[in-house]
Amino acid sequence: MATNPPPELVLTSLAGKARSVREWLTTFHLVLVALDPFNPRSQWIVPTATRILADYDDADCRVAWLVGGDAVDAKRLLGRKADDILTFCDPELTAVRGFGLTTLPAIVHLGMDCQVVNASEGWDPPAWRILTQELSRVVGWTRPVVPGPKDPGAFAGAPVPAR
Repeated sequence: MATNPPPELVLTSLAGKARSVREWLTTFHLVLVALDPFNPRSQWIVPTATRILADYDDADCRVAWLVGGDAVDAKRLLGRKADDILTFCDPELTAVRGFGLTTLPAIVHLGMDCQVVNASEGWDPPAWRILTQELSRVVGWTRPVVPGPKDPGAFAGAPVPAR
């Protein structure tokens, strides 16, 4: 179950820019999808999560991937999507654990006050729909269709590795 991260938790972008959660939240909410690049369950949700994050790209929130690996792992998992959407690399899973996540994939909506507004672990379409509906209400944006017609059926997340 997701928990509020410490405001000083550092998130490092694919480009190497390291800032605390508090600094990433100075202007916008943060919506991230956390993935394990070594587990197929995370791979299954990439097309769906890409569609959802792209829907919010111009909204008053910052969208991002949180990949439990290094830059090479992120590029291997996401391809060009790693460059198209802000990508945080987390090879030691410090940030994943800092958000209290125990299974991946996961989606997290973090408010500007560093508090988790909503989160869902695994691919639970009704839970992701509730999260996106509330996010859309908060930022005054249209709601994406969740689940979409090409999205996979629901599945549980895989445990966060012990690395």
